[in-house]
Amino acid sequence: MSHLAAFHRSLVNHGAQNLWEWLLFILLLPLSILYGSGGWIRGYCYDHGLFFTYQSSIPIISVGNLAVGGTGKTPVVDWLVKEFSKQGKRSAIVSRGYAGNFKGNVGVVSKGNGILMTSVECGDEPYLLAKRNPDSSVFVAKKRINAIKILEQNNRPDLIILDDCFQHRAIKRNVDLVLLDASRPFGNGWPLPAGNLREFPQALKRADFLLMTRSKKLTMSNFKGHKVYNSQHQLANEAVDLEGNRISVDRLKALKVLAFAGIADPESFFSSLEKIGLSLDAKLSFVDHIEYRTQIINQLHQTAMDVDALITTEKDAVKLTADMFTVPCYQIPMDISINNSAELMTSLTQRLWS
Repeated sequence: MSHLAAFHRSLVNHGAQNLWEWLLFILLLPLSILYGSGGWIRGYCYDHGLFFTYQSSIPIISVGNLAVGGTGKTPVVDWLVKEFSKQGKRSAIVSRGYAGNFKGNVGVVSKGNGILMTSVECGDEPYLLAKRNPDSSVFVAKKRINAIKILEQNNRPDLIILDDCFQHRAIKRNVDLVLLDASRPFGNGWPLPAGNLREFPQALKRADFLLMTRSKKLTMSNFKGHKVYNSQHQLANEAVDLEGNRISVDRLKALKVLAFAGIADPESFFSSLEKIGLSLDAKLSFVDHIEYRTQIINQLHQTAMDVDALITTEKDAVKLTADMFTVPCYQIPMDISINNSAELMTSLTQRLWS
């Protein structure tokens, strides 16, 4: 992970630790106030009809968050697709395609009959969602309205799920589902750059449902009038290598392992591995959406000289191939468990189709 990203995460999670960090934090506060105020003004314009909002004829659920990265939106979107599929509903996923290099108007990651783009083109999350849900359409578009209009005219789904869209208010949605990390829901309470919030916490008044991720206790509560559902991320019992071969996670417990991740919160991934009984001989953290170029692969080779296996995230694995490494590289799929999930699905269904 870059020094700047690591410093910012420390500032958000642990606060300023010395005089220089306090001075920097104080210098950043005016910028945070400006950033947060800009978001408030923009929201005011949407609330009072000063900015145009597109309303689709297809029900829409937005999955988003208040903070930048790391709340686990991808497993939640995946869970929603699968749960609505059990009801016979076909979902389409629309993402901005962050960190992908696609420059066109609308990118079709999948039409439900095979993946049509690489992870480099569309971004890690859309590719992973298309891989996990081969029967669903997945589109990327910087202007998501364009993707929605195509879905309205072609292969019309029952539902559109907008990935990471809480702040993108140009599209009217039937449901706003907002995710908060249970350990630090609001970071240090400040918007970027002094904190990690995209908006002031008061923006949660727009949310229809709040979902706490990585909760230690599966208990339902309320927050300022909102019903809060709690969830935990859970690693699967099987690991999958880069050629698709599966082994029991228990077999990895006897091996010397290097874990690495290029996600928003690598430490949470490492902690999850240790909680299921893996002993990590080495750990490497990279910036979110890292591109695994030769320099990074060489760094992994050098660090992995004395280990038996590598373990990474499912999101990182879509950018890797087996021939990059001299030892096996595994990913362990991450799923989500939501308390009172049946009640949540009933409420979502009523909001979407009532």
